[in-house]
Amino acid sequence: MSTMPTRADDIVIRLSNVTRVYKVGVENIHALSGVDLELRRNEYVAIMGPSGSGKSTLMNILGCLDRCSGGIYELDGRDTTRLNSGGLARVRNSQIGFVFQSFELLPRLNAIKNVELPLIYAGGDGWLNRRSRAKEALAKVGLGERMKHRPNQLSGGEKQRVAIARALVNKPSILLADEPTGNLDTRTSLDIMALFEQLHREGQTIIMVTHEDDIAHHAKRIVRMRDGKVVADEQTGASRQIAAGAP
Repeated sequence: MSTMPTRADDIVIRLSNVTRVYKVGVENIHALSGVDLELRRNEYVAIMGPSGSGKSTLMNILGCLDRCSGGIYELDGRDTTRLNSGGLARVRNSQIGFVFQSFELLPRLNAIKNVELPLIYAGGDGWLNRRSRAKEALAKVGLGERMKHRPNQLSGGEKQRVAIARALVNKPSILLADEPTGNLDTRTSLDIMALFEQLHREGQTIIMVTHEDDIAHHAKRIVRMRDGKVVADEQTGASRQIAAGAP
């Protein structure tokens, strides 16, 4: 298990005895069974586990897309279990960036308009500022020359880069990536992982769900789940090399 020391102000996510129970007919399905987890600011963490392990449920709770049945989920020191649906929506839009396996781009909008969407939902920004921030986010992911292209004019890797730019445009506390390479070939997957590593070096906190072990090892820490519980929490070889000062 990971024993890296932490300070209170380093913790961006804290889960304390989190449970999630779904009622299916007369049966209670325990998707999460007492999860305790702390994630530090600027960590790059992969969450792994077989089908039914609870990793997707955990991701939904971390992203404020679902509520825990018991326990406490604190994001940036704020107890999200006390928030109503409107409060959770505001947290999702301002503090969490989502990257999905299927990209989730609107086909009729070009890249820059897709990236602007979270800013429009948040409100309060003028058109010029939204456009400037969207251009900056697309340039950050290497698509400054493709911002007028619609999704059907982009490759799979480019679509995922647009999705990452959209996730970053609000400068979120955490970037949540759900199987971000699931629809990509090997070479494109490595390109996306290189982009994640760059974002991590620049200070972005990243949490990635994946079933691919080679993809998970691009992260600096791997949390493994089974039967709704965390069963292993370890640094990767890359992380240990960095800590030891290896090139």
